[in-house]
Amino acid sequence: MNHDENFDEKCYSLLVKVPKGKVTTYKKIANALGTKAYRVVGNAMNKNPYNNIPCHRVVKANGEVGGFASGTKKKTEILKKEGVKIINGKINLKKYLYKF
Repeated sequence: MNHDENFDEKCYSLLVKVPKGKVTTYKKIANALGTKAYRVVGNAMNKNPYNNIPCHRVVKANGEVGGFASGTKKKTEILKKEGVKIINGKINLKKYLYKF
């Protein structure tokens, strides 16, 4: 699959709406863009060239923290600083999920 910078930009424009203390999922971003390309969303997050795009706020659909270019430990630290509680490696999506 070709890497589509336009798709990445659409992902980022959605993600900037997610406020501190909230998270979204790769699946929710893909669904909001009318696709099922969850992995492509993940690739966009991994390649994020912008400091103001909060990629750390994108987690797995099952509430697990998931990967992060700077490492999962760093992602967990940032989320906790923003007020997101992580219990046994999971985030309560009923409480913290941002809805587009």
